[in-house]
Amino acid sequence: MTEYKPSELNADAAETYKKDGIVCIRNAFSPEEVEFLRQVAAQDMAAPSKMSEDATRDGSGRFFSDTFVWKHIPELERIVNGSRAADYACALLQSKKVNLIFDQFLIKEPGTSTPTVWHHDQTYWPVAGDQVCTLWIALDPVTKETGAVEYVKGSHRWGQRYKAESFVDKDRYKEDLPPVPDIEAMRGKLDIAMYEMQPGDATLHHGLTVHGAPGNSRTDQTRRAYVMRFAGEDVTYNPRPNLQRMHSDPGIPFGAPLDCDLFPVLRQ
Repeated sequence: MTEYKPSELNADAAETYKKDGIVCIRNAFSPEEVEFLRQVAAQDMAAPSKMSEDATRDGSGRFFSDTFVWKHIPELERIVNGSRAADYACALLQSKKVNLIFDQFLIKEPGTSTPTVWHHDQTYWPVAGDQVCTLWIALDPVTKETGAVEYVKGSHRWGQRYKAESFVDKDRYKEDLPPVPDIEAMRGKLDIAMYEMQPGDATLHHGLTVHGAPGNSRTDQTRRAYVMRFAGEDVTYNPRPNLQRMHSDPGIPFGAPLDCDLFPVLRQ
């Protein structure tokens, strides 16, 4: 079983997450929370922050991304601190503490041909540790046609970190790591999970779980997701050159816990 209700996020669910690196949480957020996030997404797209990027590659449509949105739109405190998001991370990481690394909107407008390339998350960020995860919240119906994410189950335990793959500039990241393997050529040998989702459903995956998604081939449906990146109690600050841009300098030393204004503690 890899799909759970919020009330089912017990030790068995945590063991599934530990083994597979991915779980799906059905009805994780209320219709009111989803509608609020849709309104904030529209506000952010109309007036993006300095952290926003257009990840659209050659092709049609628009692939919009903005990070550290809670720093740009303070009303998101309602979700960052007021929802059950951090509780889900605590339960599945089995951590008594979680920090928010950052939040993000990932939006593929109708007819966006740009795929989300196969990658894993953690090598983009200045963190070290095992308790790193991403909560991906669906704000629209998510299907294969609209760009449902696929996850390679167990890939977080391959014992290999892969070079970050830029969605915008292929030469942006230069860390001396091997590229992600050719997942498409390996499909027949891998256990790949894909969840069709309704608004309010969410997935939570490990920072080293390899995943990717097609473009949005629908012409009548946007694929909006609000994403939160969490760190548990074993995670420390690990700055390295050529990483994903952070909103600001966190002001903490190498090897320190993340606890600071940039990476706030949400549960302890």
